Amino acid sequence: MSQDWTPPPSSGAPATVPNFLVPAIISLFCCLPLGIVAVIFAAQVNSKVAAGDTAGAMDSAKKAKMFSYIAIGLGLLAIICYVLFFLIMGVGLGIAGSASQ
Repeated sequence: MSQDWTPPPSSGAPATVPNFLVPAIISLFCCLPLGIVAVIFAAQVNSKVAAGDTAGAMDSAKKAKMFSYIAIGLGLLAIICYVLFFLIMGVGLGIAGSASQ
């Protein structure tokens, strides 16, 4: 009883779905927890496309993109806050130091 498997018929959706793996890997350096989630969703895209699940692949790609951009945004925000904090503290300590002399 040998049956050949045929993929389900195309629903008109594009067969190539971007997997957003590069932004997901970059987001690992900005916010690790969200970056890991983004990499997991990005890794699922190609296997879902190969299985014929284009809707599931598009959903995973959308989630990978969302988590990647949120992680990169949080990482950039943290860097900006870090730099501003030390600039403000440096100026404040400089003014306080010159006033005490």
